[in-house]
Amino acid sequence: MANRHLSRSVAMQALFEWDFRGLNNDSISDILSRNIQEFAPGIQDDSFIKQLVLGTIENKESIDAIIGKAAPMWPIDQIANVDKAVLRLGLYELLFGNKEEVPPKVAINEAIELAKTFGGETSGKFVNGVLGTVYRELNPEEAIAEDKKDSDTDTGGSTKEVSA
Repeated sequence: MANRHLSRSVAMQALFEWDFRGLNNDSISDILSRNIQEFAPGIQDDSFIKQLVLGTIENKESIDAIIGKAAPMWPIDQIANVDKAVLRLGLYELLFGNKEEVPPKVAINEAIELAKTFGGETSGKFVNGVLGTVYRELNPEEAIAEDKKDSDTDTGGSTKEVSA
């Protein structure tokens, strides 16, 4: 498992435990240490894990508000804890992370993979839907170009003329 992917996995598990234990910021240091030791004992540099977890917690209110807007049918307290941890982490990277280090599409793909690995049967689709919605709102021109490219591909690569 690549170091960054392993780091995200450990960060997601720490966020899950932090949420499960009542969002107590005083316990996050112990949770992080235990999770790093248990799930990534050979990792050389744990700064990325800490950055992800602490950044997500610091921006939790904004992130939760965005989840509420992007998934209005799912109040935050009704989202499965694993999915919530993955969404928070993915949105942190998408919105507040270093775009040079982690391009938005990489952040989305990593979150989807975490959801598929740790979540339920539909977690990957749910996370993809929420993060995709946020990404399209942040990058409307790129999303339009992607949609056009996808529709061109769906028609065998040819474009259809539409008469007015």
